Amino acid sequence: RAGAGVDNIDVAAATSHGVVVLNTPGGNSISACELTCLLIGALARPIVPAAQSLKEGRWDRKLYSGTELYGKTLAIIGLGRIGREVAIRMKTWGMRTIGYDPITTEEEARAAGIEKMELDSIWPLADYITVHTPLIPQTRNLISMQTLAKCKRGVKVVNVARGGIIDEQAVLDALESGICGGAAFDVFPEEPPKSEVTKALIAHPKVVATPHLGASTAEAQVRVAVEVAEQFIALTGKSPKYTTYPGVINKDVLKAN
Repeated sequence: RAGAGVDNIDVAAATSHGVVVLNTPGGNSISACELTCLLIGALARPIVPAAQSLKEGRWDRKLYSGTELYGKTLAIIGLGRIGREVAIRMKTWGMRTIGYDPITTEEEARAAGIEKMELDSIWPLADYITVHTPLIPQTRNLISMQTLAKCKRGVKVVNVARGGIIDEQAVLDALESGICGGAAFDVFPEEPPKSEVTKALIAHPKVVATPHLGASTAEAQVRVAVEVAEQFIALTGKSPKYTTYPGVINKDVLKAN
């Protein structure tokens, strides 16, 4: 898998047939992080509609006032490579970064400038929420109407991780009621989107949506390609770089062989 998530692979079936499944979790991290930061900025300052308005010949300065990121609180759910990289960058914008991860230690979070908290403590503090978790049963619809009801009125949410982590219907309803002040999505439960809920969300004036561009940089593609090649060399036992087998998801297959 050219990336971190393997939810699009039937790992159990692959394992039962003796097929090794690998991922490349580091190759896309910087590109996905940078897109996250750009989308946070696009929610703070309405540059997308402002640019489109100007292209269409209008000069509507008064319609596109935004807010500063300085002094705002960014909640990062999932403190792996991408989550920590986002925190490092947004701290330089003067944001307070808080976060949750069941695996990352407080020391690891602190090294990235993140105050690690429990989820129930995070929701009332966040001005922005960005999710960086895999899509597993525990994270499906993690951001729900119940979650949003615990947040500040006008909270803004970002998903550059996996479609399904954020309940799209809940966000659509929250945008209409004012509970949610804006949302940015790079990923969707079905791609290309076909559901009416997803289409309505994409069309909403307070939503910035992109077609799964997290890894779409020249640098990320080269990095992932090199990482995949290095993994295959490692599997032959002839790697000058690795003494183990990096990126293997189903290690039991290797043990069986």
